[in-house]
Amino acid sequence: MHMTSMMFLGLCSFICWFVFLMKMFYNEVSIIEWELMSLNSLSIVFILIFDWISMLFLSFVLLISSSVMFYSGSYMYMDKSFNRFMYLVLAFVFSMTMMVLSPNLISILLGWDGLGLVSYALVIFYQNEKSANAGMLTVLSNRVGDVAILLSIGLMVKLGSWNFVIYSYYFLDSEWILLKFLIMLAAMTKSAQIPFSAWLPAAMAAPTPVSALVHSSTLVTAGVYLMIRFSSALENSKIQNWLLLISCLTMFMAGLGANFEYDLKKIIALSTLSQLGVMLSILALGYSDLSFFHLLSHALFKALLFMCAGVIIHSVNGYQDIRYMGCLIKFMPLSVAYMTVANLALCGFPFLAGFYSKDMILEVMFMSWMNFISFLLYVLSTGLTVNYTMRLVYYSLNGDYNLGGLSSVYDEDKIMNNSMTLLGFSGIIMGAILSWLLFPEPYMICLSLLMKNFVLMITLTGAFLGYMLNFMNVNYNLKSLINYKFVVMFGSMWFMPFLSTKKISEMSLNNGIMMEILMDKGWYEYLGGQGLYFSFSKLFLFLNMLQINSIKVFMKFFIVGVIMMMFMFL
Repeated sequence: MHMTSMMFLGLCSFICWFVFLMKMFYNEVSIIEWELMSLNSLSIVFILIFDWISMLFLSFVLLISSSVMFYSGSYMYMDKSFNRFMYLVLAFVFSMTMMVLSPNLISILLGWDGLGLVSYALVIFYQNEKSANAGMLTVLSNRVGDVAILLSIGLMVKLGSWNFVIYSYYFLDSEWILLKFLIMLAAMTKSAQIPFSAWLPAAMAAPTPVSALVHSSTLVTAGVYLMIRFSSALENSKIQNWLLLISCLTMFMAGLGANFEYDLKKIIALSTLSQLGVMLSILALGYSDLSFFHLLSHALFKALLFMCAGVIIHSVNGYQDIRYMGCLIKFMPLSVAYMTVANLALCGFPFLAGFYSKDMILEVMFMSWMNFISFLLYVLSTGLTVNYTMRLVYYSLNGDYNLGGLSSVYDEDKIMNNSMTLLGFSGIIMGAILSWLLFPEPYMICLSLLMKNFVLMITLTGAFLGYMLNFMNVNYNLKSLINYKFVVMFGSMWFMPFLSTKKISEMSLNNGIMMEILMDKGWYEYLGGQGLYFSFSKLFLFLNMLQINSIKVFMKFFIVGVIMMMFMFL
């Protein structure tokens, strides 16, 4: 089954790439409208848009899905639910296709909700308590974005259509500020920006092929893609300033957290979070084309990085702690070679895929009008990216051999290695090809020699610090334990997982207990079922006493009646 799916998705990817070239060459957009129902003047139509943006993104999604399908054929082969896994991945690809090709908010919601539902099913694939908790955090965080899309649909009723591509020029007015805020909120939840960042590292409980597909290149970039589609409506808006600050903070927080993390998959997840911050921050500055460029180049090398991590975890008997690895370069030369390519592309090493997009983003950012805080966060985040990459290389690929007798490391899985070959070559050459295709006319970047070399200086400084600090950590006492509270804060993403899970639950549970004591066992008891029962019981006893033909009762009523008559006649 995985071979058939891989060939089908690969063929679809090639077709989408060919259509993209045609659309870009002739500069045309095709829109297909399918009328589902017509009632008097009301027409319900299903719309698909085929332009160069949707075709190019879909081509990359299908290419990565094809590689992941082939990779899963070996990685998930022994799993008893292998077929269920394959069907879930195909359902995910279908949902992503629906979202990418929809210029309509209602049809986008179908793909958007499909992504949330299928990702939940994939995160809880290994049925244990940790996966269930991670899945619940993932789906509840994403529901916030789903609600924002629903509210946006309600706001767009005013236009008489939900086709935001056609009506985007309407949104430039200040009266649509709430719609822009809701779209930004939806993108922030899907792309795990602060304060919704906790779900992305938690979702690493899913199988590694899922992480390669879902949490690197498709699901988490759905929010960025939606913002790119709405980018024309965001120009000269206050929303851009907020988005810039939040995305820069997310970028810095994720880079800092990755330097304190020891779980291999969570380090790569935090790296993804940092790069999502890069995409949204340059989008907030008004360069949606650069954001899209980085989205595509990042998808290739990050999917490759996850797949390499999966091979390593598979080879060392399921250990994910990088402190248990080391010196893997001697045992797994091919996988380590692919991982090195992906790591260097992530750092922006010259002439790899990440270099063309990252270098241009940083130079454009240096040239833009932006505040000093955002500039500083950008610079620090770039240095931290190289820092945690060197840390990962030192602990797992290089460094001392720490596996002992725990496992027999091998690099003989041909299916996994072959599945990474296409992404490996794409990570090397695709950055240049995309830069030639997307930017036939070069950007005019005017910087001083110092600022031009600033990116290289940051990178080299981060690499040197990353290697030296970890060299000291391994060989000498851990100096970081002196400032234990700061280490815990930075290592736990500024307490975001704690605030997103336990703190919210604790608050709700405490309020629930208080409400139960005060209301359910208090006023509701007195005024509700129990109170009514006692009141009616007393009333029925009184009525019963009136109806037992007692001479005393009759005499009392007679005397009361006589007194009342006397008062009336007086």
